[in-house]
Amino acid sequence: MTEKKKLKVKIFDKEYSLLVDNEDIALELAKYVNSIMEETRDEMPEQPSDTIAIIAALNIAYDLFVEKNKFREFSIQATDKVKKIKLLLNESKIMSSPS
Repeated sequence: MTEKKKLKVKIFDKEYSLLVDNEDIALELAKYVNSIMEETRDEMPEQPSDTIAIIAALNIAYDLFVEKNKFREFSIQATDKVKKIKLLLNESKIMSSPS
C-alpha cells in the first residue's frame, strides 16, 4: 500500500490541504477544477462563490457523463466487432477443416 502524501493546492483563491497517492494527478485535477471555476466566474461574475462552485461541479459532472457515454458506446462497438471476428474465425475453421 502506498503512503499518502500531503499536498497543498490552491483552487479559486483558497488553499486546501490534501492527502494524495499521486501528486502529479492531484495537481492536474486541482488545476482543472480551478480553471472550470474561473471560467464559470468569468461567465457569471455577479454570482456568489458557492453558486459558482455548484455550477462548476455540474459542468464537471456533465463532462464526466459525456465521457462515460462515449466509453460505453466504444465498448459496445468493440464487443460487437470482437464477436463478429470470432464468428468469422469459426466459419473459417469450419470451411477449412477436412471433411
